[in-house]
Amino acid sequence: MVVFEKTKGLTDNQLHYCPGCTHGIIHRLVAEALEELGLTNRTVGVASVGCSVFSYNYFNCDMIQAAHGRAPAVATGAKRANPNNIVFTYQGDGDLAAIGTAETVHSAARNENITIIFVNNAIYGMTGGQMAPTTLPNQVTQTSPYGRDVTVVGYPVKVCEMLSQVEGASYLERVAVNNVKNIKNAKKAILHAFKNQMEGKGFSLIEVLSTCPTNWGLSPKDSLKWLEDNMQTNYPLGVFKDKYKEEK
Repeated sequence: MVVFEKTKGLTDNQLHYCPGCTHGIIHRLVAEALEELGLTNRTVGVASVGCSVFSYNYFNCDMIQAAHGRAPAVATGAKRANPNNIVFTYQGDGDLAAIGTAETVHSAARNENITIIFVNNAIYGMTGGQMAPTTLPNQVTQTSPYGRDVTVVGYPVKVCEMLSQVEGASYLERVAVNNVKNIKNAKKAILHAFKNQMEGKGFSLIEVLSTCPTNWGLSPKDSLKWLEDNMQTNYPLGVFKDKYKEEK
């Protein structure tokens, strides 16, 4: 009896992520969802710039590498060129919520029929741990050594809350991958987002709270607890908008 096997939605390439980083879990959930829905062979993924820049080596589907922040625009082109494609982007907080803010907001405003997987670890991971748009108030980073001072640099950008005010957006949910219960809920949300795209319901974004043990300066185990105690307080989990569910 097979209890667990690796999804065919991922290649056999070894992941490059740091020990304890939860990008690998999120990759698996996305790949499993595509495989379970029978979508792998007609899916186009869009890789962003950041720690997940090599995601085109890991997902077993067609992939496009986008310029920094432009993944939603590239995804829009791929979807409009062939509406039968299932198109998703895989983006970190720097890519999506900093340089890519406009692309994100306007693809939501147009209700583009794409799925965005947004990984929020509250820090710039690839470039060495600088403060990100999602860095928490008073959080210490390489560029905020005394903690994020909101009186100087402002407050964190809360993407789901912001996009919930954009009329075109169809489905927005924030999940986490720091324990088994949350991982199961994340899988359900990702499946729902892809099903919405299959049914032509428009723009879906799943925000996934993720760990960065290396740049947080924590052990993998402690980073899971830090996410629960700090990130979930600032970024509460839940559905922020589900347009078609609300209309029923």
